[in-house]
Amino acid sequence: MKAKEIQDLIDFIAKSGLNKVNIETEEFKISVQRDAAQKVKYVSEPSHHAAPAAPAPVAAAPQAAPAAAPAAPAAAPASDDSKYVAIKAPMIGTFYRAASPESPIFVNVGDEVKKGQVICIIEAMKLFNEIESEVSGKIVKVLVDNATPVEYDQPLFLVDPS
Repeated sequence: MKAKEIQDLIDFIAKSGLNKVNIETEEFKISVQRDAAQKVKYVSEPSHHAAPAAPAPVAAAPQAAPAAAPAAPAAAPASDDSKYVAIKAPMIGTFYRAASPESPIFVNVGDEVKKGQVICIIEAMKLFNEIESEVSGKIVKVLVDNATPVEYDQPLFLVDPS
């Protein structure tokens, strides 16, 4: 199952009101559960391992917080940031600005980007997903620190499309 499919499943559960879903295939086992505090949690582990060497990854995606948190900082300097387009995380994972610690950073503040250009990587479930710019323009702000966790739909960059 690809990271996008997992994120779509989590979004479906969040919107549908279902409290728990378990999916098991030959390759993996996934359990998605919403608790009483309206958080969606998922646990995934390969099913071909009898006992994983490390604990299975567990992430919580608060449904109310991502919408409220980005809106609050953007509301204060609304006149400044309103002309910028936010490039958002398409999945939950770990944000990286470069392909490896030795590689150059994909984009810096002030760089011109084109639609479809790789601007960062998000690692999700041991898969490194190249994230492409959705707009052409100039990077005005990097909103996330390197090697930090990101939530679905969290703003990563601000781009001036003019």
